[in-house]
Amino acid sequence: MEVIDVLKEGFKKWLTTLGYAKSTVYASTNYVRDFFFYLKENEINRIELINFETISNYHKYLQTRKSKTKLGSLSNNYIISNINALKRFSKYLNETGKANIEIKTELQTEKANTKTILTQSEIKTLYKACDNTILGIRDRAILAVFYGCGLRRSEGINLNLSDVLLKEKLIHVKNGKGYKERYVPMTEAIKEDLENYIYVAREQIISLKSRNLPNSQALFLSMRTNRLCQNALLLRIHKLIESAKIEKAIGVHSLRHSIATHLLQSGLTLEEVSQFLGHSSLESTQIYTHVSET
Repeated sequence: MEVIDVLKEGFKKWLTTLGYAKSTVYASTNYVRDFFFYLKENEINRIELINFETISNYHKYLQTRKSKTKLGSLSNNYIISNINALKRFSKYLNETGKANIEIKTELQTEKANTKTILTQSEIKTLYKACDNTILGIRDRAILAVFYGCGLRRSEGINLNLSDVLLKEKLIHVKNGKGYKERYVPMTEAIKEDLENYIYVAREQIISLKSRNLPNSQALFLSMRTNRLCQNALLLRIHKLIESAKIEKAIGVHSLRHSIATHLLQSGLTLEEVSQFLGHSSLESTQIYTHVSET
C-alpha cells in the first residue's frame, strides 16, 4: 500500500473515532483524495513539501475548476467544504506525528465542522466550581461519569445504583449504543467522588422524601428523588460552565469528547480509546484527534 493510501485510511479512521458523521467522513476523505491527485499532477510527492503557497495555489485551482456534475465552476460551498477537509487533514497529520503542516488560505472560510472540547485546565476549573452542597457533590459525580468515564448522555442517565461497582472500580453500562454492554474503568479519584455522592448526597436527597418512589434505584436522583432527566442534567452542566466562567457552548456530550481527546493526548492509542468509549469501530473514535491542540 502506498504512503498516500495509508494516510487516507488513517485519516478516515481518525475522523470516525472522533465521531464525525458518516457523510462528513466520506466527503472529507474524497476531498483529500482529490488534493493528493492535484499534488501528484504538480509533482509534489512528499507531504513535507506542502506549504502556504501550495494551499493557496490549490485554492485558486478549485475556484477555476469545472464542476463534474453540472455546468459551470465549483460552488463556493463546495470549495469551503474542500478546504475545511484539508484543515482536518492537517490536524490529523500534526496530532498523529505524521507531519507538521498548517492549512491556511488567503480567503476567509466558514468554520470547520468541529466538536466543542474543553481543555484540561477548563475541566479542572469545572471541578473547582462544584461546592460541598448536595447539588455540588452530585455535580462532581456527574463530571465523574460523563467526563471521567466518558459515558454517553443516555448511558449515564440510565445508570442504576447497582451498575456502579465501587470495589472493582468499574461502571457497568448495560444498554450502550446498539444495545451493547461494557465495563468502564474508573480512577481512584472518580471512585471517591462517586462514593461521596452515593453515601452522602444521594442519601440526603432520599431522606428529603418520606416515601419510597419507584425510581429510587436510579444513580442520579433529582431533588424529588426521581431519575434525573436530560434537561435537568444539561441545566447543571450549564450552571457549572457559568460558574467556571468558561465561554464555550458546552453540552453533556462535550465532556465525552473532551476525555477522549485528553486520553489521546496522554498517549493512548486509538484502539484503547475506542474500547474505553464503547465504539463499535475505530472509525467512531478518530473524531477526537482534531482537537488535541486545545
